[in-house]
Amino acid sequence: MRVGLITSDPGHPLLDQTTALLAPDHQVEVLDPRAPLPAPGPLADVYLLKARTPSALALARLLEQRGSRVINPAAATALCQDRTSMAALALSAGLPFAGTRTFTTLARLASGPALSGPAVVKSRHSRRHDVVALVDTPAQLRDLAAAHPDEPVVVQDFAANDGWDYKLWAIGDQLFAGLRRSELSPQGRGPTRALRLDDLPPGWPALVHRVGEVFSLDVYGVDIVDRGDGAPLIVDINAFPGIRGQSGAPEALAALTLSRAG
Repeated sequence: MRVGLITSDPGHPLLDQTTALLAPDHQVEVLDPRAPLPAPGPLADVYLLKARTPSALALARLLEQRGSRVINPAAATALCQDRTSMAALALSAGLPFAGTRTFTTLARLASGPALSGPAVVKSRHSRRHDVVALVDTPAQLRDLAAAHPDEPVVVQDFAANDGWDYKLWAIGDQLFAGLRRSELSPQGRGPTRALRLDDLPPGWPALVHRVGEVFSLDVYGVDIVDRGDGAPLIVDINAFPGIRGQSGAPEALAALTLSRAG
């Protein structure tokens, strides 16, 4: 069986360990999305879309048009890059997702009516080093807009919570969990703490699986905050996150890859 990795970082721990599990019996090849699109040739049985750049999405779409199975599909991956579309789909499906308003630029947001209370301002388009900031005052918003005036953004009302992000990851039917200080915390995020699935509030695992169904994702992450008494609020959804340091994750990804290829 042939497996393709769409990534510019095949040494990423999750991919590297998964490759080691597959390589004894299967051929694993890397497609760097920064390279020119490949000429038509024999297709792999399945591709893992780890990169989320425009060139990676274009490559995945090309492979899908030629009949390939891609995990996750290019359309689902692209949807998770647009926080406006992500929120719209989640809320229309009845998921407990943070209410989200979209502004064409941060400068326009700062020049409009004052925010009614503390709010979280995020880049509309999810990517490395994007904008994610808690804004409490008009002065803070003006400073943020001065630094990123042309950045398209979304605004979510700040929800009181315990100060931790519950990081939940799914690989097919298998779930993994961690606990990390909120990226809005002035103390910094710090390391991710291990979290047993049994320690999650009731209903959270089923909620994560529902997210996968709604967004047509096989490998994904769901960031949840606890509003109190285990009431979940989804604040972000990521296609094919790193899932670092989770025991059993490479084995789950290898098994999923083979099952989808079959």
